[in-house]
Amino acid sequence: MNAKMDTSDACDLRFGQVGIACVRVRRVDAASLCDELERRVRAAPQMFSRAAVVLDLSHLLNLPDDGAVDALLEAVRSAGMLPVGLAYGTSETEALAKRMGLPLIAKFRAAYEPISGGQAAVEPAARTEPAAPVQREPILSAPAPGSMQGAQHHASSVRSGQQIYARDRDLIVTGAIANGAEVIADGNIHIYGGLRGRAMAGAQGDEKARIFVSDFRAELVAIAGHYRVFEQIPDDLEGQSVQCWLEGEKLLIAKL
Repeated sequence: MNAKMDTSDACDLRFGQVGIACVRVRRVDAASLCDELERRVRAAPQMFSRAAVVLDLSHLLNLPDDGAVDALLEAVRSAGMLPVGLAYGTSETEALAKRMGLPLIAKFRAAYEPISGGQAAVEPAARTEPAAPVQREPILSAPAPGSMQGAQHHASSVRSGQQIYARDRDLIVTGAIANGAEVIADGNIHIYGGLRGRAMAGAQGDEKARIFVSDFRAELVAIAGHYRVFEQIPDDLEGQSVQCWLEGEKLLIAKL
């Protein structure tokens, strides 16, 4: 009689914050989608090359058929990105995801307000390097009004591959943030040191959030999904103390 094998230590399964970007498709045109995403990858290869992305179909008038969705997924792959799922939406989206063998990503709750025309929009959430992972609870919805807590304080540097996330609160960092590192907050971000990596404020959609940096040399800054990528920092901003904020859908940066 064979002894039963103990597999209880075969793996650990945990839920954490998923570091992925969102591709919001505005029309079913695989060739145009591929061209647009290739342009994004060429402009910022460190940010978008082989980035894990979720496909958001919520801004289409009608949900595409399986063949059309398969073509869109292949367009994402051809552009150099890696599709990992569909944005959480309607029951029809859920059925489509099952047929396509893809998960629904609840973090990206599709806002079903169909519009016509336009092109794909790429919205980086948090793309995380594999080193030094930090376990977190999943983000499933935006915090309720007035639910922000006291600021989270990180008193040391953030190394390449690390990610610091302040849920439902501001984030204060009193060390340098290296290239390839990320700091994320649902509220504002205050960095009393050099920012060479990425900073994303208003992660749950707070468009009034701001980013304050003492020494600006960022790869990327984002507020409520609106972002700017820097291959080269403008001379008037490099090394300066700056603040970042939104005006409409435009992310502005100015010296303090």
